[in-house]
Amino acid sequence: MALTTVAPVIDEHGITAPTFDQILAYLKQNYRNIYGSDVYLENDSLDGQFLGVLSLALADVNAVCVKTYNSFSPKTADTEALTRNVKINGISRALATYSTVDVTITGLSGTLIRAGVVADKNNNKWVLPLNITIHPSGFIVVSATAEKAGAVFAAANSVTVILTPTRGWQSVANANSSSIGQDVETNAKLRQRQALSVSIPSQSMPDGLRGAILDLPNVTRCKYFENNEKTQDANGLPPNSLCVIAYGGDSQAIGNLIHKYKSMGCALYGNTTVSVINSYGDAINIVFYRPNIVNVSFKLQITTNDSYSADTADSIRKLLAEYVNALDIGDKITQNKLYGAANLYGAEQSQTYEVSSIIIVANGVNYPGDYILPFGCVAFCDPSLIEIEVTSG
Repeated sequence: MALTTVAPVIDEHGITAPTFDQILAYLKQNYRNIYGSDVYLENDSLDGQFLGVLSLALADVNAVCVKTYNSFSPKTADTEALTRNVKINGISRALATYSTVDVTITGLSGTLIRAGVVADKNNNKWVLPLNITIHPSGFIVVSATAEKAGAVFAAANSVTVILTPTRGWQSVANANSSSIGQDVETNAKLRQRQALSVSIPSQSMPDGLRGAILDLPNVTRCKYFENNEKTQDANGLPPNSLCVIAYGGDSQAIGNLIHKYKSMGCALYGNTTVSVINSYGDAINIVFYRPNIVNVSFKLQITTNDSYSADTADSIRKLLAEYVNALDIGDKITQNKLYGAANLYGAEQSQTYEVSSIIIVANGVNYPGDYILPFGCVAFCDPSLIEIEVTSG
């Protein structure tokens, strides 16, 4: 169908705009209508080149118009526009968060530690609270914060190095693994959370609870499971119970929301307990679940050609780790998505090798097929631990 205008058109179906080729054909036709059908307008003519310049300028303007139109919807808006759009829902893009780990400081009673810093076996630095005084018992448990934002993992009993020695401070240790921070929230994650945010005032209490918890600072993942039966289910939930799984965020704030949203007579299930004061001034124990971390790695076999570079392996490790660290609670790690990441999504480097096999390694156990995270677990992948075996083709 012949164009009647080179401008974008907005109708009940949204916005459409002609392509560069359509615009160029439109201008050539109108040029011939003015100067005659025998005028020469191919690419090697001056007039043809000039019409091409005009067509490209109009196509660029149309692209900006389409992008501007799409920026008003959270589904199609890009980074900055999306950040502004979600404010309508009362939420904002989550900034990069820091990993935290509970450490036990041991030493002489009354020892004051100012601006202490400790380290784990991977040389990651963890910053202690500004001023710490060791209790008369000879130890104190505090939360240390990673020096760098993002996903920094410290396994249990790995934070043992004192970087700022203080007289009377004898040792440091962590009984549990760290709570892993996140990078700046991606567009995909923010769009997902925006869709969930409309559930906060919904009639479904669990949906509203999940949306409210996800809106708390530093909460990066949240799921809930209900057992409406009269017997224990496959996940171990007691009869007529609700299990809220929240990763990150303040435990007390999460407990307050659960107390607010949960229905009467509903039992709670989890591994973390906080005390909430009800409207009568009575203390009530609220239970929810903090995810356990599954350390995920991979063993790859690739066949390379002469153009292969050692830097390609680092790119493969980076994409695989990004895929794993973006998974939700209890997600499935699938081979087809792993091969997509391992092939660098069609990048030029992907022409220099072929992936022969990928084996998933979860907590030290090999899984040649897909792998489903256990109930209440979150995956973490350190790219430096991914093994890539290279064979020359």
